[in-house]
Amino acid sequence: MKRQAAVPMAMVMIAIMSPAQTPRQGLTLSVQGYSAEAPIIQLQGRALVDVQDLARITNGSLSFEQNRTILALPRCDASKTAGDDTRKSGFSPAFTRAGIEAMASIREWGGMLMITVENGYPVGNTMAGNTIMAYQGRASDSVALASAAASTDSDNRGLELLRNEFNNVQAWSDRFIKARNSLSAANLTTSETAFQQDEEVQKLIHCGQSLAQMFARGSFEDEIACR
Repeated sequence: MKRQAAVPMAMVMIAIMSPAQTPRQGLTLSVQGYSAEAPIIQLQGRALVDVQDLARITNGSLSFEQNRTILALPRCDASKTAGDDTRKSGFSPAFTRAGIEAMASIREWGGMLMITVENGYPVGNTMAGNTIMAYQGRASDSVALASAAASTDSDNRGLELLRNEFNNVQAWSDRFIKARNSLSAANLTTSETAFQQDEEVQKLIHCGQSLAQMFARGSFEDEIACR
């Protein structure tokens, strides 16, 4: 139905439904895209709909100016609709903030691990070991807050990658601490390119960088390094 800025009649003539000599009962009008219906009145071979009913089912509004009745229909803004779809596919604001904070905590934890490895610091119940545990606890709390903030499908997909990164750093930390306590991690401190040649470490670094960028953009993008 072509939208009009003004409707000069109180009864809008929709179409000729049937001849006058063939009465039909219970006819209704529905407008595509709207759920409500309006009754159709047949008069002299024409099918008429009350303009107030038409305003009601199209979420429009009526105004009256002297001998004119004006029907205003809501605009359909394509750019606004596209923007709404984009927001629906993006992260919620609360999860975005929590995700950024969680990634910062995980990267601090990973950075402390690298410093400990490169310098050959002892772990266990030492200052370096206690520091690693403190950073780990902070990262764990941040991931838990991100989990609580997740509310959309995109949030949950981003949370899955965030948890993967945390678990992978956790596994690397556990292996290093175990190796360091058994004095089998010395090779990591004798080579300047140990981390560059370690595929596991490079995967952790790449995943962390990708997640930080993803949360900064505020929309989900899958990353194979985080799988």
